[in-house]
Amino acid sequence: MDMLWSGWGDPAKAAPLPDTVTGLLRDLLGVTPRPSGPSTLDAIDLPAPPLTDEARTALAGALAAEDALRDDAESRIRHTRGKSTPDLLRIRAGEVDDVPAAVVLPGSHDEVVAVLRACAAHGVSAVPFGGGTSVVGGLAPETKRPFVALDLRRLDRLVTVDEVSRTATLEPGLRGPRVEELLNEQGWTLGHFPQSFEWASVGGFAAARSSGQASAGYGRFDEMVLALTVATPEGTLETGRAPRSAAGPDLRQLVLGSEGSLGVITAVTVRIRPLPRRRVYEGWRFDSFEAGAAALRRLAQDGPRPTVLRLSDETETFIGLAQPDAIGALDGPGSGGCMAIAGYEGAEGETEVRRAAAREILLDAGGEYVGEEPGDRWEHGRYNAPYLRDALLDAGAFAETLETAAFWSALPRLYTAVRDALTTALTEAGTPPLVMCHVSHTYENGASLYFTVVSAQGEDAVAHWEPVKRAANDAILAAGGTISHHHGVGTDHRDWYAREIGPLGVRILQAVKTEVDPSGVLSPGVLIPIR
Repeated sequence: MDMLWSGWGDPAKAAPLPDTVTGLLRDLLGVTPRPSGPSTLDAIDLPAPPLTDEARTALAGALAAEDALRDDAESRIRHTRGKSTPDLLRIRAGEVDDVPAAVVLPGSHDEVVAVLRACAAHGVSAVPFGGGTSVVGGLAPETKRPFVALDLRRLDRLVTVDEVSRTATLEPGLRGPRVEELLNEQGWTLGHFPQSFEWASVGGFAAARSSGQASAGYGRFDEMVLALTVATPEGTLETGRAPRSAAGPDLRQLVLGSEGSLGVITAVTVRIRPLPRRRVYEGWRFDSFEAGAAALRRLAQDGPRPTVLRLSDETETFIGLAQPDAIGALDGPGSGGCMAIAGYEGAEGETEVRRAAAREILLDAGGEYVGEEPGDRWEHGRYNAPYLRDALLDAGAFAETLETAAFWSALPRLYTAVRDALTTALTEAGTPPLVMCHVSHTYENGASLYFTVVSAQGEDAVAHWEPVKRAANDAILAAGGTISHHHGVGTDHRDWYAREIGPLGVRILQAVKTEVDPSGVLSPGVLIPIR
């Protein structure tokens, strides 16, 4: 099943906003319905595919299946850009100036290598495409050459499970639900559940250093990866022959987070865990965001660590976004103060022991236990926020997210700086916003902050957002945060990433790219500035 071309996910799961939310948008932010809805897919006028006959023949020759090269309008439109709010606003308006020339669907590692070599020989760029869920411009290369979307959906096998070592080798086109289905059948779980879980792919998880909602217990995806196979125009890179090694720098870490700019991941070996026998999620209320963050830090640093651990600020809690399934229910359990969600997964006895010990810490830190209902609501609605974003766009609002991370000591400053930057920039532009935030992932040494901002769209919503996004990015770096914790770099964050790693860091990455991709065909302008 393909994702909705003009929005997120499965159209059957879309739902209109509750009246309480619509009223808040109108009364607090001045949001009014837009005069027209999205364009229909078949109404979009595409230019003819710009591939030369020679390039098309070479690409088709690299692929075994007859239908593995597609240049029809629908295929190209469905592979245009990702799913950020500006991406959706532009595609809804029929803007397709950066549509791929074609879509290629290789069925093996060797076919991927052959496609990349054909691209290099004929001056065609290639952008790996997994679930299409990028929200940072990762699927929108900066190139004047034609480019193909390299759709990896046909590389979708669970290759092996090593129960002795507790590892599994997966192909990159597997989506999150299918990974869990295949592993669960054998009594295992990967434990990686990002908000994009239903649509994102294994290759995308690795390429963007994804972090799942249960990262407190299972770890980030890059911590799960033990080995990688990577296709480049110059050949194949194999990394990882042991769980840890002192044999030089770990090249796995160079590929993880490379976002398709240094190669195409064609196999990932990951650690797996026994399927949990017990899952329970519960809610805790804290008087302030500061008090809640201090409690989370105690658990992250000294334990016991829950599997899921997150905290919404006062505004997000009031609106109901702490429990997406309860959006607009402003008087539910824990609706005042700040809502934290703690979840525990594992063996029956071990889970209850860890839960009881964590409860003592949370109580001592000033938390108020508000029962399992908020946790159940969070679990039920944990993948719904992107659908909510679509409903907000339909109602005439602008809604976007951004995230960052920092060490614990810098987190209060980062929180204030980003919130103030968003509020000031949008207010000065005439569209005062609602800015919400939550701690989404915790570590011994720091945590991530995930911001959601909602405002009126303005006359030109995309142009309206651009200076606001720049102001937020500047504030993140100035306050000591990283430009991305789990969304990635793409083209949206590339220039700030360059500032974060410095000129020498940029030159190192450019040198590596020259070796593996001398023609510069892989995701040009994504992650690495073009020389």
